[in-house]
Amino acid sequence: MTDSTNTAGPLPTPTLHAENGVLTLEGLPLTQIAEQFGTPTYVYSKAALTSAFEAWRQALSGRKALVCYAVKANSNLGILSVFAQLGAGFDIVSGGELARVLAAGGRADRVVFPIALRVNPDVDPKTHPYISTGLKGNKFGVAFADAQSLYRRAAALPNLHIAGIACHIGSQLLDPAPVAEAAQKLADLVDRLAIDGIVLEHIDLGGGLGIRYRDETPPSVAQYLAPLLKVFEGRKEELCFEPGRSLVGNAGLLLTRIEYLKPGETKNFAIVDAAMNDLARPALYDAWHEVVEVVGREVPTQAYDIVGPICESGDFLARGRELAVAEGDLLAILSAGAYGMTMSSNYNTRPRAAEVIVDGEQAHLVRARESVSALFADEKPLG
Repeated sequence: MTDSTNTAGPLPTPTLHAENGVLTLEGLPLTQIAEQFGTPTYVYSKAALTSAFEAWRQALSGRKALVCYAVKANSNLGILSVFAQLGAGFDIVSGGELARVLAAGGRADRVVFPIALRVNPDVDPKTHPYISTGLKGNKFGVAFADAQSLYRRAAALPNLHIAGIACHIGSQLLDPAPVAEAAQKLADLVDRLAIDGIVLEHIDLGGGLGIRYRDETPPSVAQYLAPLLKVFEGRKEELCFEPGRSLVGNAGLLLTRIEYLKPGETKNFAIVDAAMNDLARPALYDAWHEVVEVVGREVPTQAYDIVGPICESGDFLARGRELAVAEGDLLAILSAGAYGMTMSSNYNTRPRAAEVIVDGEQAHLVRARESVSALFADEKPLG
């Protein structure tokens, strides 16, 4: 995919390309979206969401398997409705997420919130420590050594039907080997439980497949699943998967406008109208997001730290980026579809961004921008 703007390589967001020097998502220039809906705005591609889901469905073709979108990655009703229409299941972590799924047209019988034991397989996922969940030092799951005895206890309790087992070792996984290792440990445990007379109906292997943010080379869905599926070849249990980031991460971007360029002695700052409350990942994880100019300019590039107007030194979206820009220009912060809007806040009493889904040449507002007055509508001064 070619692009005339200042990027180091192919754009990670599918369906994003440059036309006459202007970045376009599917068939719609980002300049038009900014003019219609303002900034900052999260913008998602329906075509990218669809193709990402189809990659999972095709990789599992012929298997007894259910792909359940992990709602915590992005819980907008517009996003959920796209996946519901594609026949996805949903992985939820709260009653609030269940309400969202149902409001978006999702089926309750395809929602994963079952009574099952999540087993911690003590497998190193080789990812960021904050998103590692499958080591014995993590808070998630029951200890692998205790799992069989816990299942025996559960099976002996009245009015309980033990249906499945689950594990999830972490997020942004780029190597299939740890997942396959966890799968083998889980399969062996399921076989031992069967000897005890505890026959499980489904095995939930979580999600975790990573995406390209910068220079990562994640495997395709088929490559990621191949060694894992080999472990379960010929088995009768239904397999459940819970991808989140790999379905929405590179389907979305954060559109923002440069308010002010501030030169400094040691570095230059591009102060934009988005901030750490809109996209927390850089401040939280020191995460990298590709940043590109929406309209190409024939001016020399300079290195900028891209920062917001929040009163925190941690309010940055990117550091040391070479950009050819002027005040008032638009920037696209890429790979922002996962854990962007869902982790946003109203810090500094800032209204959260609007959200838009692009479908071909049509833009659909799927969340209106918040107003300041709405932020304190439920509050009351004392006295």
